[in-house]
Amino acid sequence: MSLDLSQFRATFFEEAGEHLLSMESGLLALVPGANDPEQLNAIFRSAHSIKGAAASLGFQHVAAFTHTLESLLDRMRSGEFPVTEAAIAALLTSSDTLRALVDASRVDDAGAVDTRKATAALATLTGAGAEASAHAAPVAATPLARAAGRDVEVRFVPHPSLFLTGQDPLLVVRELVGLGERSDVTCDSSRLPSLDELDPEQCYLAWTIRLHTTATRELIEEAFLFIEDDCHYEIRDLVPAGDVATQDDAASASAVEPAPVAADGTAAPASAERRRGGERRAVAAPELASIRVPIDKVDALVDLVGELVIAQAMVNEIVANFHDGSLAALQDALGALDRNTRELQERVMSVRMLPVGTVFNRFPRLVHDLSSQLGKRVRLVMEGEETELDKGMIERLGDPLTHLVRNAIDHGLELPEARRAAGKREEGTVTLRAAHEGGNVVIDIVDDGKGLDAARIRDKAIANGLVRADELLSAEDTYNLIFLPGFSTAAVVSDVSGRGVGMDVVKRNVEAMNGSVTIQSEAGHGSRFRLRLPLTLAILDGLVVKVGGTAYVVPLLSVVASLRPGPRDVRAILGQGEVLVVRGESIPFVRLHALFNHPEGVVEPSQGIIVVLETEERRFGVLVDEVVGQQQVVIKNLETNFRKLDAIMGATILGDGRISLITDVQELFRIATNRRALGDVAALAAVGAHQAPDEDFVS
Repeated sequence: MSLDLSQFRATFFEEAGEHLLSMESGLLALVPGANDPEQLNAIFRSAHSIKGAAASLGFQHVAAFTHTLESLLDRMRSGEFPVTEAAIAALLTSSDTLRALVDASRVDDAGAVDTRKATAALATLTGAGAEASAHAAPVAATPLARAAGRDVEVRFVPHPSLFLTGQDPLLVVRELVGLGERSDVTCDSSRLPSLDELDPEQCYLAWTIRLHTTATRELIEEAFLFIEDDCHYEIRDLVPAGDVATQDDAASASAVEPAPVAADGTAAPASAERRRGGERRAVAAPELASIRVPIDKVDALVDLVGELVIAQAMVNEIVANFHDGSLAALQDALGALDRNTRELQERVMSVRMLPVGTVFNRFPRLVHDLSSQLGKRVRLVMEGEETELDKGMIERLGDPLTHLVRNAIDHGLELPEARRAAGKREEGTVTLRAAHEGGNVVIDIVDDGKGLDAARIRDKAIANGLVRADELLSAEDTYNLIFLPGFSTAAVVSDVSGRGVGMDVVKRNVEAMNGSVTIQSEAGHGSRFRLRLPLTLAILDGLVVKVGGTAYVVPLLSVVASLRPGPRDVRAILGQGEVLVVRGESIPFVRLHALFNHPEGVVEPSQGIIVVLETEERRFGVLVDEVVGQQQVVIKNLETNFRKLDAIMGATILGDGRISLITDVQELFRIATNRRALGDVAALAAVGAHQAPDEDFVS
């Protein structure tokens, strides 16, 4: 009977991703010249965990390459090989290759990943020589081609009770076989009893494995790490160990350059080659397919389900025996049911919440590689990694943050000489900070560089015809020009920036998550990009309003106030359209009845309600007929079943069963603030029937 291990593949890939991230973080924390045993042991454990699991599931390419990686790590943690810049660079390159192997194994395509350059870099450092690099191309029939090693015999005798611990001795045998270039396995069945005495829960077999390997004794013993108390094993050399490689081999291997590492830290050598037009396409890492949930969250859900069952039983009992005096008891029972349902909903949503650190953790490698490429010294500071955000938001946050961090290093931070001349430390700082603010999550990307050059941005916008030379722009409006498609102030197009697509992607992706991005900058002192995001894309608290008898939902987080304006509170300004005067402040507003084509809607603002909204730290208003009240709604994607509508972000079903559209606050803001001459005429016509335009406002 064979054991089907395919069910464990998904778990392997999830855990391998975590181990790879842990390895990369550990490698970036290493200091050349300082052998930190604790850090090196942690890196080694991560690599060994990947190798063991890969060998168990039949991913021999992953197991073989990881074994090569372990050889250098093992020598470094034993103090035999020092921690150097070259060693760290080779290990980082190898971690990229290992990531590519793991990703390709998802579609059983690991054989297409070229590991030769990474293997050669490791061989050069460990002295394994050119023979390793010459034979390191992945071949399915041989787990790993190595340089000359030694012959080792391993005697493995499991205790009879091994099965009772849930262990499989064949997994150990496979891992041992994966350590050798050649192997010979002999099964000893001398302890096997007669059939009538056979106990299926007892282990009677033993194995002798002869290997030709370069693995150290400590590395072989690692295979027994989890079962050392449930077995007996012996390891002995059959032939005295010879020289691993000659100096000529090492010199030949050193001629092979290490595999290049992409600036964003994500492209493995083979993947980079495929992106440049090779025969095969790079294997994209899929989105997170599962979530690890703390047991206390699960326990809370179970408790709430119990409370719901009790509340439902109470309602059923009252309804079944209803009489004139039961109304108050029924209302109480329904109230308890409503509270438990609301709490259950919140608990279920919390299960989808992940710490934003799962995104932040990818940036130490990006900063390390990009700063080396640009010749800059950069320190990355991460704060608030424990701040939680919905899983769907986490998966979509990576690209915007990557663009912003890359821009902060490339455009924001100066070269060491320029920083020194400006009286700054040579090492620049990029800070990633996350925090809860109200019902949103705010993420700041801050650098202490030279700041945005408003004059240069404006000149470039005028040259591109984006703004008029006589047009007055505030500092905020000027900074926002960098979000326009194709806009860039870079003098030279490089592989890092200069094509004018990065910031456009940032704004579109953030707004697609119903968020906003704002900029603050001070010349000579740096910039701050702030992303404001909702906690989740699934449910929101909304304000239900009516226009012409139709209900719409406005996201409550954007609502500042609602008011009925007086006859002279609404005025028209040429070039800006209608504005509402609130406590001396003039804010633009948009008429929803005109926007959504409701001819029966309220036209006179003093007879309707203006809901004041805030986005990107600026206020505007929308005119509606009436405000119905607050309600929590489930967002449904409108484009999936219908099509995209202007100023609408989705739809929901209200408590009475009617479908209601959810307004897009960002789009409403653009409509309210982008009125031009034609809009002024309409605004003046709408206001003219009720009051003359104010001379102070019309110019």
